Amino acid sequence: MSELRGPVEIIGTGLLGTSIGLACRRAGLEVLLTDASPEHVRTASGLGAGRPVRDGDRPQLVVVAVPPDHLGTVITASLRASDAVVTDVGSVKSGPAAAVAGEPRAHRYVGSHPMAGSERSGPLAGSASLFDGRPWAITPHAGSDPDAVELVEELVRLCGAVPVWLTPEEHDRAVARTSHVPHLLASLAAARLADGPENHLALSGQGVRDVTRVAAGDPRLYGQIVSANAAAVLTLLGEVRAELDQVIDAVGRGDRGALQGFLEQAVAGTRAIPGKHGGPTRPMRSVWVSVPDHPGELARLLADSVASEVNIEDIRIDHDPGRPVGLVELVVEERRAEHLLSSLESRGWVTHR
Repeated sequence: MSELRGPVEIIGTGLLGTSIGLACRRAGLEVLLTDASPEHVRTASGLGAGRPVRDGDRPQLVVVAVPPDHLGTVITASLRASDAVVTDVGSVKSGPAAAVAGEPRAHRYVGSHPMAGSERSGPLAGSASLFDGRPWAITPHAGSDPDAVELVEELVRLCGAVPVWLTPEEHDRAVARTSHVPHLLASLAAARLADGPENHLALSGQGVRDVTRVAAGDPRLYGQIVSANAAAVLTLLGEVRAELDQVIDAVGRGDRGALQGFLEQAVAGTRAIPGKHGGPTRPMRSVWVSVPDHPGELARLLADSVASEVNIEDIRIDHDPGRPVGLVELVVEERRAEHLLSSLESRGWVTHR
């Protein structure tokens, strides 16, 4: 069985590369950093993610974390440069697998993709805990060496992530459904806001922020990602277009039954998303609390929630543009919501039922 001892070379010190470096250093491994931008390497090194690569370094594992357009070239060059196992963390896997096809050293390549990230980018956004508890796809191709696959799996576990095994083609269909098409739909919704009248935008609430959050990602990067996964994305976009035509028709005809059927299908989709720890979803309810917008109040609310012995599953904050007050949404199990409301009200909090 392969044992990850290091050094680990990371090519590309953006959000993912720097985060992997920090996680490896947390585990005591030596990390070598490479990037087309010397400034990124200096920043990542200063954060403790590793040191710049030097002549004579011999990595055991190379992690390629460059933009999608450059994955195939950098993966192939890395296979030829040393006898290291090579993985990449790109969000599309069929393309890199095709790029190494026919390469004599391709048995040392194993694709992978951590399902973790942020709308922020660059080394300063890196975190050693970015992958904790997150799924991380491992996508060996038909010729991947079993020892190389085991080494990549060890990296995934070392970073705190949960391995998910897929073929490159299965992976690309999966991320089109769960990531790439949702990103495009969020972008379509956000684009309707760009030229919106100011008095319309003044009505923006947490709902529109939730729907459009991922649309704030780097357009150049996501343009590359979607283009690289065009076949899978186009199939799903065609399905979305057909359903959108049906919704337009239902709204135009005033067919409330058809519209309600579409909305019920959407609710079923939200329930299909795996719940906490990968288990089934549980009925949840939101508890809304008005919180004065000054230091210490959010901490006090959380402390009072802990005192109520109710587990907070999620938390969101919506600022009131007209008052120095925030509206905090505490998401809890449905059966515990009334207890939390009563407990917080007894401690002087203003809640909204």
